[in-house]
Amino acid sequence: MSRRLLWTLLLGVVLSFAVLVASSHRATVADLLRYDFASLLVKIALLVFIGGLVLTLFREPLSRALEATLFWVVVALLLVVGYTYRFELREVSDRVLAELIPGRAATRGRTVEIVRGRVGEFSVATHVNGARVSMVLDTGASAVVLTQEAAKAIGLPVEILAYTVNVETANGRTQAAPVTLDRLAVGGITERSVQALIAQPGQLKGSLLGMSFLNRLESWEVRGDKLMMRGHP
Repeated sequence: MSRRLLWTLLLGVVLSFAVLVASSHRATVADLLRYDFASLLVKIALLVFIGGLVLTLFREPLSRALEATLFWVVVALLLVVGYTYRFELREVSDRVLAELIPGRAATRGRTVEIVRGRVGEFSVATHVNGARVSMVLDTGASAVVLTQEAAKAIGLPVEILAYTVNVETANGRTQAAPVTLDRLAVGGITERSVQALIAQPGQLKGSLLGMSFLNRLESWEVRGDKLMMRGHP
């Protein structure tokens, strides 16, 4: 079996497994299609394994065929073990990435962990109404506060908002527009109908994750360099 063919087959197995792990996260509303896709990937990987084994047996001397057969058996076992523990592997990868990328949430069951950034604050990667919005944890803010740019990104009609709520900022007193966010998610925690404020243009450098979200949680705390949030069951 040529080295090029061997590495091509091995790459096919690895890519199939990688896509499988990436596509196999916790069950949500419409994950039946993902399950079908994962099942298809397993069959494809199995087909690649069997095809490589057959090619090896027919094209190589017995000693090298046995060596290659052992190799493919190990690959198949690794693939099966990886697929069996795909959820655990995803959790581990989330935690590793959360340590390396400030703001990225690592989810364990109902608990979300976020590592403090280099400048000492917690930058939180959130999804608001399905759009990604980066926020800074601000326990002094009574509500979630979005910049004009973030409000536009999530599809709010900023042109017709009414700025009627008095707020105190680092630049002094100003007014913000009250809104209700359909959905705000941090990692595996999702809260619906979250009260928020939209800052006027130029009044805010970045969006703030305030108490109107934190108060909805079962619990939250800062433990060392980690922000720990726990959602309701």
